[in-house]
Amino acid sequence: MAILVTGAAGFIGSCLVSFLNERGLTDLILVDDFNRPEKSKNLEGKLFSAKIDRSIFLHDLPRHTIDFVFHIGARTDTTEFDVSIFDELNIRYSQALWKHCTSNNIPFLYASSAATYGGSEEGFDDDGAIHDLKPLNPYGQSKQDFDVWALAQEHTPPFWVGLKFFNVFGPNEYHKGRMASVVMHAFNQIALNGTLKLFQSHNPKYDHGQQIRDFIYVKDLLNLMWFWYQNQTCSGIYNAGTGTARTFNDLANAIFLALDKEPKINYIPTPIDIRDKYQYFTEAKMTKTRNAGYKSEFYQLEDAVAEYVQN
Repeated sequence: MAILVTGAAGFIGSCLVSFLNERGLTDLILVDDFNRPEKSKNLEGKLFSAKIDRSIFLHDLPRHTIDFVFHIGARTDTTEFDVSIFDELNIRYSQALWKHCTSNNIPFLYASSAATYGGSEEGFDDDGAIHDLKPLNPYGQSKQDFDVWALAQEHTPPFWVGLKFFNVFGPNEYHKGRMASVVMHAFNQIALNGTLKLFQSHNPKYDHGQQIRDFIYVKDLLNLMWFWYQNQTCSGIYNAGTGTARTFNDLANAIFLALDKEPKINYIPTPIDIRDKYQYFTEAKMTKTRNAGYKSEFYQLEDAVAEYVQN
């Protein structure tokens, strides 16, 4: 069974390739921008049948027989404000894959984002009025635009699901630079000088470090994707978080604990370029996923951080 994985050399995509390999699935077609040598380590030791550059894959697509698509690839930089980049990579590319899957009867799973929820005025309910969401940046807007487009389609793949990824952390994210998770940045800072910098709060409702996120370990995210791969029944858009939000201070203390160090936190101003587009609270409502049959429990934050940091 040939499976397509886009974004295969990236953080989540490469973890997905490992996950599929561990389950005996090696007929994988990997798609990404393979011109970034710093990501090559993510695919070392992985088993796959083809590796095709993103720039040529859509032209190459008709000659491949594909049984399932994991469309994880996207431009994910929340500080990028060139809308044309997102239009090309996050909307038109996704639409082309959707149309191919529709025409060829291929199940289609794609990565949406919790960034679509914006300042959370409408809450984090994946069973709510998705059309009314107001993202805070072009990245979130591109994901929102594709979600709305998908819901409007009369012709669809035989099964499709969009997963709104919340704050994912785990192995293979070292190449992401500024966009890497807080866990990775914190580990590097603490290892270097024994202290951690967190953003100050510029919202009077939240004290410094009390900003709240739904942090999801990549292993939990992979289990969610595997569930939808195995249960191709209820097409639609679903949250991909834990349903339990925690503060940045909680996260920081978990990292210090995993490193057996005394917590030392300095709060610094949030950069001006993202300050007015900063989410202070995210928490996935997971009722819709549970009702679809997902039974697995999620990692506790402290356990996930310890496993990631110590391994």
